[in-house]
Amino acid sequence: MFADARAALAAAAARAAATLAALPEAGRRSPEESAAAVKNEIRALRCAFLDAHVDAVYAELTDGRTRHLRLAELAGSAAIRFPGLVPTAAELAAERGRSQAAKEGHEIDQGIFFNRVLGSRASGPHLLDAMLRPTARALEAGPEFARTGTVDLGSVRVERRGAAAHVTMCRDDCLNAEDGRQVDDMETAVDLVLLDPATEVGLVRGGVMSHPKYAGRRIFSAGINLKALHAGDISLVDFLLRRELGYIHKLLRGVLVEDPARWHSRTLEKPWVAAVDGFAIGGGVQLLLVFDHVIAASDAFFSLPAAQEGIVPGAANLRLGRVARSRFSRSLVLGGRTVRATEPDARYLVDEVVDAPEMDDAIERGLESYRGPTVVANRHMLIAAEEPIDAFRRYMAEFALAQALRMYDDDVLEKVRRFSTRRATAVA
Repeated sequence: MFADARAALAAAAARAAATLAALPEAGRRSPEESAAAVKNEIRALRCAFLDAHVDAVYAELTDGRTRHLRLAELAGSAAIRFPGLVPTAAELAAERGRSQAAKEGHEIDQGIFFNRVLGSRASGPHLLDAMLRPTARALEAGPEFARTGTVDLGSVRVERRGAAAHVTMCRDDCLNAEDGRQVDDMETAVDLVLLDPATEVGLVRGGVMSHPKYAGRRIFSAGINLKALHAGDISLVDFLLRRELGYIHKLLRGVLVEDPARWHSRTLEKPWVAAVDGFAIGGGVQLLLVFDHVIAASDAFFSLPAAQEGIVPGAANLRLGRVARSRFSRSLVLGGRTVRATEPDARYLVDEVVDAPEMDDAIERGLESYRGPTVVANRHMLIAAEEPIDAFRRYMAEFALAQALRMYDDDVLEKVRRFSTRRATAVA
C-alpha cells in the first residue's frame, strides 16, 4: 500500500509539473492561465499521502530514526527519495533570486511536509531533537572559543567576560534586521555559549550601528530584513523554520548533547539576559519572549507588525499569551501597537527599565543575579510548566504551513509589488 501510494504521488506530481511548465512564468499569468486548480489538486494528494504515511516516510529518511537530520537535510533527502513530495534542489535553485511574486510557491509544499512531520507524535519529537543538537560550525569553533573566549562570526560577535558570554548582534548596516546569514551566526553563537564550560550566563545585545539615522548608537533589532523578504531571499526552511527550531528554541531549552555523564539531563541549559537599546521590532520582540531577564533603556520601544507585513510572528503567538493578557497580545500582533519602555504595559515584555547611561551597570547586575546551579534547575522547571515541549511541537506544526501560505498569499504579494515599485521609483 505504501509503495503504491508513493508511486501514485510521483506520477501525479509529474503530470502537475508538466502542466505548470506549459504555462507562462508565475507572476506573468493571466486569470485564464491560473495554476491554482492544478496546485490545489496535487497538494491535496500530498496531504493525503502524508496523513497516511508520514511516520513511514520519516523513518525511511532517518534510517529508522537512527539519524538526526536537520530541516534542510530532511527536506533535501525527501525530494530525492520521494519524488513529487517536496520541491527538488533544482526547483528551489531556479526560483532563488526571483522576487517573491515571481515564484511558483514550492515552499508551500515544504510547509505541508513539515506540518505533517512536526504534527506526528512519533516523528515530530525526533525532528525537534535533531534541531537542538549543536551545529557542525559550532563544534568546529568550540575549542578556539574555549581557549580565547572570543569569536567573530561575521554578523555576531561572542566574548566571554568573567562567567558571562556577551553575544553582540552587529549587522550595523541594517539595524540588525535578520536574514539567513544572521540566523546561522546566531545559532552558532548560542551553541558556543551553551557548550562553553566557563560560561554560566549569556547576554544578547545589539551593537553600535553605522546606519546614517542611528550612527554611533546601539540598536537591538529591526526584525526580519524586509528587503530580503520582498526580494525572495527569505527561505521558509533555512530562515523562518530554522530560526524558531534552532537558536530561539535553544535559548529556551538548551543544546542537546550525548554524554553518559549527563544521564540526568539531555540538554545543557543556561540563563539568558537581553539588553534592548533603541528598539526591538518584529523578530526582536519574538526573541525577548524566551529570555529570563530583559533590561531596556528608557527611550526604547517595541512593536510586532506581523499583521501589517502579512506574515506570522514566529512563536510569539504561542508565548505572548503566557506572559501577557489576551487584549495586549491582540493589540500588539493584530493592531500593530507600538509600546514605549516607560509605558505600564511594557512590563509584559521587559523586567527592568533604566536610563540609557545606566544600561551597562544594570546589565552587570542582571548577569550576576542569574548565575548559579539553582537558577538553572528552577529555570528548567519553570519552562517545563510554562511551555511543555509537546505544546511547542504542535504549534510549530501549524506554523510551518500557516507561514508558508502567508508568504504566497495575494495580499503579501501585493505588498511585494508595491515595495518593488517604490524602490524602482526611488532609484529612478
